[in-house]
Amino acid sequence: MEISSKENTQFFSYNPVLPVDRSSCKSESSASKDTQPCCGGIKVFLGALSFVYFAKALSGSYLKSTITQIERRFDIPSSLVGVIDGSFEIGNLLIIILVSYFGAKLHRPRIIGAGCLIMSAGTFLIAMPQFFMGRYRYERFTSTINSTASISPCLQDKSQTPLSSLEKSQAKVNAGCEKEAGSSMWVYVLLGNLLRGIGETPIQPLGITYIDDYAIEENAALYIGCVQTVAIIGPIFGFLLGSLCAKLYVDIGFVDLESVTITHKDVQWVGAWWLGYLIAGVISVLAGIPFWFLPKHLPKPERRKDSSTSSEQSKFITEDNKDQHKFYQQQVKITEMAKGKPLNLFGNPVYILYLCASIIQFNSLIGMVTYKPKYIEQQYGQTSSKTNFVIGLINIPAVGFGIFSGGLIMKKFRINVLGAAKLSLGSSFFGYLLLLSLFAMGCENSDVAGLTVSYHGTKQVTDYEHALFSECNSGCACSKTDWDPICGENGVTYVSACLAGCHASNGSGKNTVFFNCSCVGTLESPSQSSSAVVGPCQKGNECPKMFLYFLVISVITSYTLSVGGTPGYILLLRCIKPHLKSFALGIYTLAIRVLAGVPAPVYFGVAIDTTCLKWGSKRCGGRGACRLYDSSALRYVYLGLTLMLGTVSIFFSVAVLWVLRKRSSSHDENLSTNGESGTCGTKSRKDNFVNSDHLIQTTYWPEKETRL
Repeated sequence: MEISSKENTQFFSYNPVLPVDRSSCKSESSASKDTQPCCGGIKVFLGALSFVYFAKALSGSYLKSTITQIERRFDIPSSLVGVIDGSFEIGNLLIIILVSYFGAKLHRPRIIGAGCLIMSAGTFLIAMPQFFMGRYRYERFTSTINSTASISPCLQDKSQTPLSSLEKSQAKVNAGCEKEAGSSMWVYVLLGNLLRGIGETPIQPLGITYIDDYAIEENAALYIGCVQTVAIIGPIFGFLLGSLCAKLYVDIGFVDLESVTITHKDVQWVGAWWLGYLIAGVISVLAGIPFWFLPKHLPKPERRKDSSTSSEQSKFITEDNKDQHKFYQQQVKITEMAKGKPLNLFGNPVYILYLCASIIQFNSLIGMVTYKPKYIEQQYGQTSSKTNFVIGLINIPAVGFGIFSGGLIMKKFRINVLGAAKLSLGSSFFGYLLLLSLFAMGCENSDVAGLTVSYHGTKQVTDYEHALFSECNSGCACSKTDWDPICGENGVTYVSACLAGCHASNGSGKNTVFFNCSCVGTLESPSQSSSAVVGPCQKGNECPKMFLYFLVISVITSYTLSVGGTPGYILLLRCIKPHLKSFALGIYTLAIRVLAGVPAPVYFGVAIDTTCLKWGSKRCGGRGACRLYDSSALRYVYLGLTLMLGTVSIFFSVAVLWVLRKRSSSHDENLSTNGESGTCGTKSRKDNFVNSDHLIQTTYWPEKETRL
C-alpha cells in the first residue's frame, strides 16, 4: 500500500543536486563517477532493490501462513491474532510521512539499508518467544505419553487421576497457580510485526524514486516493472516456507521427536513457526547489505542532463505555471501547497466514490486473505502444511497473472477512463459472483459426540457444556475443559477418552488403543462396548472432492479479482487534476491502511470466534485457542462477511461509472459546441493515455502480493 509514497516524495521535496546548467551537471556527474567506480550503476541498485522486495514480500506472506500456528502456540483467540496482523500497518503509518518528506533529502540507499536492518530485527523478535516460553504442552492422556501400562481413562477413582488432570484441577488453582512463562509472550510477536512495518516503510517510496531519478526515461518503467514482478515471487516462497515449517514439530531440536504423540494432522499440532522467521530475518539482513555501499547520487543519464525536470515531474505542472517552475522547484511552501487542496480533492465525486469503493473492497480482501489458511484447515480438514503449499503454489501465481492481464488488456485495446471503470467493475462483479458459489462447496460438521451430535446419534441442539456428559460416561470423573480427541470405531469423534467412557487402554504414544468404551457402542449396538484410537476422525467422504472444487473456484476468483487492480488504479490517476495527484494518492494510501489494513483482521477474527464450538483451556485457567469450529457457521460468517463487503463496494463502483458516464455525455456536448476538453474527460487521446509512463509505473496496487 505504499504506492503513493513515490509521488509524495516528489511533491513535498526538491532535488538539492538538480543542475542549473550543464557544466555543474557534468562536474556533479564526474564527481559521482570518481567516488563510486564499481557499484554506482543503476542496475546494481535495481538488483539490490529487487532482492529487498523479495525479502519483505516473503516475510509478510510467511506471517499470513503462520496465523493458526501462532494462535495455537500462544493459546489466543482469532481476534487477538487479527490485532497482531494489523500491527504491521500501524508501524508503517508511524513514520510514512517523515520518510516520504525527508527521505529524498538524505542518503536514500543507506536509509533503505537501515530499514532492512530494522525489518530483520522485528522478524527476529517475532521468533524470540520460542526460546523463552518453555516447551509446547498439548493435552494428552497420561498412558499415551509415558508408558504401555493399562490405565483406565474413565477415572472412577479420583486417586487414579493423572498428573495432567491434577494440574488443571481447582485445587491447584486455589493453591496458587503460577503463570506460565509464555502467557503474554504474544506481545513480542506484536511488537516484532510493528517493527517490521517501521523498517519496511522506506523501501517503496525511496527505492522507486531513486530509480526514477537516475534511470533513462525509457527504462524506468521497465525497471519498476521488474521490481514489482519480483514482489509477486516473494509470497510464493513465503507460503512454501510456511508449508515446510508447518510439517516440523514446534520444539524440533529441543525434544525427542519420538516422544511426541500427535501428528501434523492433529488440531493441537504446532509447527516450527519460529524457524521461518529466523530464515526471513537472515534474508532481510543480506538484502540490506548492498545499500550501505551504494552512492547517494548517481550520474544523470546524458539525455536527461539537458532538462531541468523529468517528464514525470512535468505531468504535475500545468501549462499556466510552467514559467514559474524553476522557482517552484527550489522553494516549496507547505502552506501554499495545502491551500484549497482538500476542498478541491474532496469535491471530486469520482475520487470520493472510488475511495469508498476501494476501502470497502480492501476490507473484504484483507479479511479474506488473513484467515484463508484457517478457513481451509477448519472447513476441509486440511493440515497447515498442505494449506500453505496450495496457497503459495496455486493462488498467488493466479494473482500475479491477473494483474499482468489487466495491464495487458488496457494497453492492447487502448482502453480509456470509462473503459477502465467498466473493466474494474466487471472484474469485481464476476469475482464476487464466483465467490458466491463457494457457499455450496463446504463440508458438513464432523460428528463429535456432545458437540455436533448427541451420544445417541441425533443432531446436537442443546448447550454443549452440558451435552458433553451422558449416561454412558456418568460414572467417570471427566473434565469438560479437556481436549484430547479420540476416534471411535463407529466414526464418531469423542472429546476425550474419559468422555467416551473408555475403561482400558493399550499401547503408548500414537499407537494407543482404548477398549471397553461404553459411549462408543451406544450408537449402533448399545449393549456392546467398542474401541477407539488416538486422534479425531477424518471428515466425510465428500470433503476431499469439495476441497478440489474449492481450489478451482478459488484460483479463478483470485485471477478475476486481480484483473481489475490495474484499471482501477489508472481510473484513480486519470480523474484527478495533475497538481492534486500526489496529495490524492497519499490520502488514498492512508485511508486504505487506517480504515482497512488495521481493522479488517480484527473484526473478521471476532466474527470467526463466534463460530467456535469448543474452546481450549489454559493450564492455569482461562480460555485458550479454539479447538473446534462449527463448519457451517464458519462458512457463512467468513464468506458472508467477505461477500457483504464486496457487494457494497460494487454499488460504489456502479456510482463511479454513473458519474463518469454523466461527465462523458457533458464532455461530448462541449466538444460538439466549442471543441473544449475537460480535465477528467473520458474521450481523451488514447495514444497519450496508453503511452503514458503512469500506465506502466502504477500497475502496482496496494498489497498485491497477498491478494488471494
